[in-house]
Amino acid sequence: MDVSLMQVFVSEVIGTTLLLLLGAGVVANVILPKTKGFNGGWLLINFGWGLAVFAGVYGAYKSGAHLNFAVTMGLLANDAGEYAPGVAITFASTMVYLAGEMLGAFLGAVLAFLAYKKHFDEDADPATKLAVFSTGPAVRSYAWNFVTEVLGTFVLVYVILMFGKTPAQLGPLAVALLVVGIGASLGGPTGYAINPNRDLGPRIAHAVLPIKGKGSSDWSYAWVPVLGPIVGGVLAGLLASWSLTYLG
Repeated sequence: MDVSLMQVFVSEVIGTTLLLLLGAGVVANVILPKTKGFNGGWLLINFGWGLAVFAGVYGAYKSGAHLNFAVTMGLLANDAGEYAPGVAITFASTMVYLAGEMLGAFLGAVLAFLAYKKHFDEDADPATKLAVFSTGPAVRSYAWNFVTEVLGTFVLVYVILMFGKTPAQLGPLAVALLVVGIGASLGGPTGYAINPNRDLGPRIAHAVLPIKGKGSSDWSYAWVPVLGPIVGGVLAGLLASWSLTYLG
């Protein structure tokens, strides 16, 4: 059955809201003071984000569950023909995906803030509170941080595009495990945004929410987790298209 652009928008809002509620939620659980999961470690964050993707994909099934503008751009570069049944790849449909993904990312971050409101009120370093919402580098080097985000997103989008050509039929579980793997292997330098919406929407939420002692939203770094994933997604789409032509 064909999908309307309104259905695409609502689907992407729902899915990306779930993604960020659970994704930002696991980060809050691990790093904010006095939570039950405090100091749970990097792998807990990796698995939490993987399962957040798992939930988000089911929530956004109607639109093809992009949840990530890098995936949308990867499909565009891959010349996929359509984003979802009856949804042709056009400028208008691409902007609908972007709008749904951005709104959902913002809303999910707001909901995560509400879930952990009393913990945000506790004393914590402003950078720790920002880290619940958006990514930041372990060692700040804009060029190399950009490279890391390109590589991580390239792996994500390329493998997602290849999933459709394999008989495994693991669906959302495969994407969830892929996100865990990318985080465990490539997430250390930057916190692996690998999704421009996942970083920008929550960073905007951080800027506007009344978070006690929140400090700066670090806008000087914000371009890295936005442009890096977009470049990685486009490169993945181009290579996937070439691979399918060359390998058959």
